[in-house]
Amino acid sequence: MDKFTHLDAQGNPSMVDVGEKKITRRVAKARSIIVLDDTIMAQLQGGEIQTKKGAVFQTAIIAGVMGAKKTGELIPLCHPLGLENCQIEISVNEKNEVVVICTASLTAKTGVEMEALTGASVAALTIYDMCKAFSHNIVIRETRLIEKTGGKRDFRL
Repeated sequence: MDKFTHLDAQGNPSMVDVGEKKITRRVAKARSIIVLDDTIMAQLQGGEIQTKKGAVFQTAIIAGVMGAKKTGELIPLCHPLGLENCQIEISVNEKNEVVVICTASLTAKTGVEMEALTGASVAALTIYDMCKAFSHNIVIRETRLIEKTGGKRDFRL
């Protein structure tokens, strides 16, 4: 691929025409990594952080799914998609970082990479929002696509 897909022949922004594409099963997985300082991580008990606003990770899961479902409204040239499934997993890794994985899927003519990325991002932002009362020393270090299947070519990090 040697050109941007969201530009027309005159260089203007354009939604990609997916009318001729094949309907296939499409799955995308994205990851966000959040670094919380020791003050926040000290609040972690039983795999969850409780705040006055509620359970942080449980709320982030709901927010991530909601964000993925609204991707077509948030990203200007994304196709609005009816996701068939969206799952958010949140864990703490061996480096004491919070890892959010969003997996989105559907059977359609276009992929769900942006939905997975949006879901992971919104979940990470929700964690930030709910933890900032403890400390603003929070870094959303990385959000990236880690896997995509269906369509023209697959991708795996």
